[in-house]
Amino acid sequence: MSGSILIVSGLPGVGKTTVARELATRSARGAHLDTDEIGEALIVSGLVAPGQDPAEEAERQLALRRRNLTDLARNFAEAGFVVAISDVVLWPELLEQYRAAIDLPLRFVLLTATAQAIAGRDAARDKHVAEQWAHLRAAQDEFRAPGLRLDTTGLSLDETLDAIRARWDDALI
Repeated sequence: MSGSILIVSGLPGVGKTTVARELATRSARGAHLDTDEIGEALIVSGLVAPGQDPAEEAERQLALRRRNLTDLARNFAEAGFVVAISDVVLWPELLEQYRAAIDLPLRFVLLTATAQAIAGRDAARDKHVAEQWAHLRAAQDEFRAPGLRLDTTGLSLDETLDAIRARWDDALI
């Protein structure tokens, strides 16, 4: 019995974690894996977050958490779970690293929204990071990823989930 793996990507503050968690929650057997949670929950000493110095160590820890996350995702999928991963994947090389590491059918959804919508969503939550990572908008706009690109500016959570489910096959990469 095999499940499926979906990466929900987008700029910080766009709603990828909320969407990924809800997709997993509404599945008969679902698991949500968030790269931030995995890094921050498991590394109890010596955490160097993205954007902090030394940059080499931050990148090394990001690679480590993604390697562990892909192993965990594959294990859950092979046990029949729908696995929703939330991460900022805005570069072809990173998406290819995920695809190679997972080595199972993979779906990819890139959530987008206007800067104003992201700022509003970010202001309504406890973790405020959208402005800090706004410089990634250029990478997002240039990224022509396979899979599903979905503008969620005017969509509610339920409408976003419905749009992803309706275009589930389009997300397969």
